[in-house]
Amino acid sequence: MRLKISFWPALLVLIVIAVTTRLGFWQLSRAHQREALNAHMVEYRNETPIAVPAIPPDGKTVPLSAIEYHRVVARGKLMPERQVLLDNRPYNDQPGFYVVMPLALDGGGAVLVNRGWLPRNTEDRTQVAPFNTPTGEVEIVGIARANPSEAFELGHGGSAPHTRIRQNLAIDEYASETGLSLQPFVIQQTSALDDGLTRDWPVQTADTERNYGYMVQWWAMALAALGFGLYAARRAARTPSKIKTEGKLD
Repeated sequence: MRLKISFWPALLVLIVIAVTTRLGFWQLSRAHQREALNAHMVEYRNETPIAVPAIPPDGKTVPLSAIEYHRVVARGKLMPERQVLLDNRPYNDQPGFYVVMPLALDGGGAVLVNRGWLPRNTEDRTQVAPFNTPTGEVEIVGIARANPSEAFELGHGGSAPHTRIRQNLAIDEYASETGLSLQPFVIQQTSALDDGLTRDWPVQTADTERNYGYMVQWWAMALAALGFGLYAARRAARTPSKIKTEGKLD
C-alpha cells in the first residue's frame, strides 16, 4: 500500500504540531521561572529591609524590577488627606477596604503604602470605620509590590480620580492626579502600628499550576493533531485501493 500525502493538508498539520509543541515548552519555561521566583520570595521575606531613598529633583526612582517582593523600610510622614480606600477587599468573608495613602519621604518624594484592611459598613459603604493615622514621622516596614492589589472591574468607572473610595488604583495615574513624585511600587505594610487596621496579608506566591495546566493542554493538542494527520494519511492511502478493487469486480 503506497502512502499518498497531499502537500498542503500535511503542511498545515505539521505547523499545528510545531506551534502547539512550542507553546507547551514556553509554558513549561514560565512555570520554571515562577518556581524560581517563589524560591526568591522566600529568601526576600527573611532579608534585611532595603531603605527606600528619597526621590531627587530629577525624579529618578528605584526600578520596580530591582525591588519588587523585597522587604523595604521607609521613613517619613503619612498623608491622610490623600488617602484612598480600595473597595471589595474581603477578609475572612467580611467585606472591607484596603487603606492606601502616600508616605512623604524624608528628603523628597513619596511612596504609596497599603496600610491594611478596614471593615466596611454593609448598609452604607461611605460610613468608614475610624482608624488612627500618626501625625509625626513614622517608620514603615513592608513588602514592595507592583500595585496595592487589583480587583476585577468592568471599565474604569469604579476607579474615577479624585474619589476616596475606588475599586483599583494605578500608581502612575495617581501620581498625575495628585502631582506627587512617587516611587513605582507600593509598600504592603507589615510593621505593627496602633492604628486599628488589620495586616494579616496572604502569603504571596507565583502561581505555577496554571502554567503546567496550559502546558498539558498545548501538548495534548499537538498529539491530537498528530493523530488526526496519521489517520487522514492512512485514509487517503486506503481510498484509491478500495476504488481500484471495486472497479475490477465490476
